[in-house]
Amino acid sequence: MPTGRLPLLPVDQAASAAAEVDIIELKAHSCLYRSLLHHPQLAARINDLIDTLMTDAGLEARLRELIVLRIGWSNGTVYQWTHHWRIAQTVGLEERELLAVRDWEANQDWSPAERAALRATDETVRNGVISPSTWDECRREFPTDAERLALVATIGSWKMMSEVLASLEVPLEDGVAPWPPDGMAPGRQHGATSTNEQRQEHR
Repeated sequence: MPTGRLPLLPVDQAASAAAEVDIIELKAHSCLYRSLLHHPQLAARINDLIDTLMTDAGLEARLRELIVLRIGWSNGTVYQWTHHWRIAQTVGLEERELLAVRDWEANQDWSPAERAALRATDETVRNGVISPSTWDECRREFPTDAERLALVATIGSWKMMSEVLASLEVPLEDGVAPWPPDGMAPGRQHGATSTNEQRQEHR
């Protein structure tokens, strides 16, 4: 099995560390947590943050997964991209929509809220901040302060996770194949720039 920049903890050791900080044992079988549990307290705080964003943040699950997938694709994070396309399908996203995340601006089927969130995601990945015009768009589509905070926290948190995964070179688990089936894997050469923007830059 390939290893990342940190040695993967044996599953029994990871499970023991997870139990000490109230992380469910199933997670200790993943390569992500077998890496994070080198520092159990830090792993627990990251786990709490992700669990909150997954269950209690108030952002629609479908929208959250579009954001996570866009970050995984833009940053070339194969682990994030591969695992979240499976999660995305459980919350109602179809394969054609998942593939469309790679060049989202070319797809006309997104809702206004989805377009605003994807644009905010690209700007955060590319520039570290949401532009004033896109923020105005987000204010229209996400009417409460809590929703807007959840949006920003979701983008920022999974951007951080993408960078952790990439920097530690966390490998996929044995038996887990990279997705998608058409062979186009995420790579940093894609960046957070859409195909349309790339065409314009090369004119």
